[in-house]
Amino acid sequence: MNVIRFLKDWTLPVSMGMGALLYLVFAYVPQLDGAALFFDPVMEAILPLFMFLILFVTFCKVDFHKMRPVWWHLWVSIFNLLFIGIVMALILSLPRAVANSCVPSVASDLRSSASLFTFHSTLILLEALLMCIISPCATAAAVVTQKLGGSLEQTTTYTFLSNFITVLMVPICFPMIEKGADISFMSAFLKILYQVVVLLVVPMLLAYIVKHTMHRFHQKIISVKDLSFYLWGCSLMIVTGTTVKNILHAEASVVFLGMIALLGLVLCIIQFAVGRFIGHFFGRAQEAGQALGQKNTAFAIWLGITYLNPLSSVGPGCYILWQNIINSFEIWQERQKNKGLKTLS
Repeated sequence: MNVIRFLKDWTLPVSMGMGALLYLVFAYVPQLDGAALFFDPVMEAILPLFMFLILFVTFCKVDFHKMRPVWWHLWVSIFNLLFIGIVMALILSLPRAVANSCVPSVASDLRSSASLFTFHSTLILLEALLMCIISPCATAAAVVTQKLGGSLEQTTTYTFLSNFITVLMVPICFPMIEKGADISFMSAFLKILYQVVVLLVVPMLLAYIVKHTMHRFHQKIISVKDLSFYLWGCSLMIVTGTTVKNILHAEASVVFLGMIALLGLVLCIIQFAVGRFIGHFFGRAQEAGQALGQKNTAFAIWLGITYLNPLSSVGPGCYILWQNIINSFEIWQERQKNKGLKTLS
């Protein structure tokens, strides 16, 4: 019973630890090479299914009549766009700074090479940060918000808004960063919109149909306590394993990877803190903190690998660790508070 209680209390850290451990075992035990080759595409295929199920179960518990925009949605969206604008301004200022520093003379060849290296390194760092900002609010943010006693409906509504902000901003920003990339506004817009519809709109429609036409099945789903939370734990295990894989196969120094991880930590703290600060004025600190701080990092990793330097995907990969450490701490705090209330009563 103590083991079960431990797993329930520390689901997120256990999921991340298991994901990292399982990947290392399959990667470094030669006898498991065949199994690793078999499970690699399987894990990639079932991750979207887990995300779909998480949303479906979450939406089954949502009161759709309460899903409407509120004022903190506007302010969180404004700050999200502001953060995107700041990072984009830094990225677009890089070529000019490098051009000014590269004097065309033989004596400056070494200095020019160093400047070019600095340019590429800085660009990758900024792209990694951009991935952690421009990616939408995580589908699991509503799950955590519910665990923390917040409004499931308000967080779910912002998840929709956040995804459509991402759909609009990615096709605008990415061609300015990677001018040689084969990406147009409409192709990127439609591709990302398709992802949003499949992973967000479809499970919502199915949940709405089940809730209003299949009452017995709906009651069975919502009767399983924390079902969406544990489904999220399973998906987190897969995403963590993928993150460890990307880090170990990254063609970069440990110091550079450490810089990406450290900047991801700073950004994660800033986004959670700013979100909670905004929500404080509306009595929704938990909801706004999760909305701005918790990101769909699996989607961000896909964006980085598909359109930008693949090393930029290490940023959201590390962000997974930081945001779930914060989530685990917040859930622990909420659990301690509830224990204290029970003791007083």
